Amino acid sequence: MPTAKKLNRTLRAFIEKQPMFFVATADTTGRVNVSPKGMDTLRIEDDNRIVWLNLSGSGNETAAHVRATGRMTLMFCAFEGDALILRVYGQARTYHPRDAEWSRLVAGFPELAGSRQIFDLDVDLVQTSCGTGVPVMEFRRSRGEGELEPFYADMGSDGVRDYWQRKNTQTIDGKPTGIFED
Repeated sequence: MPTAKKLNRTLRAFIEKQPMFFVATADTTGRVNVSPKGMDTLRIEDDNRIVWLNLSGSGNETAAHVRATGRMTLMFCAFEGDALILRVYGQARTYHPRDAEWSRLVAGFPELAGSRQIFDLDVDLVQTSCGTGVPVMEFRRSRGEGELEPFYADMGSDGVRDYWQRKNTQTIDGKPTGIFED
């Protein structure tokens, strides 16, 4: 499996074409989390930095894991065209709407209801593998714009904060996510 310390033009172009990616994180104990992500929520800042906007969901594992260890892996799979799997490893930081950096970072994304955190990944290893075991599938549409985003838009900001309070303050292992901490 070829590895490198940073992205290159070819890998950046591959990432930009993918309608979906996966994020994996883990604390030092407890469960490993892998989540699919999509919509227009990922930006490549440079060959060693990726930021992505995390929308609200029923859990908040990634935030707690990054808070505890900083470790994050992003995985991109070619479901169309030539087979390829790309894993991007690194250390991440979390930014919330309360953080000074939030306004600058969120300006690079479309306005999406339920925007919860921005993860800023410093890339330290890039790995590719063949991906011939990944099925070829046709992308039809994103569910986010028609289902996820309106769900949070209908709640309004107070409703979203209440939702976070009920569902996003702790992981399934009972670890704090830091969503309301200053």
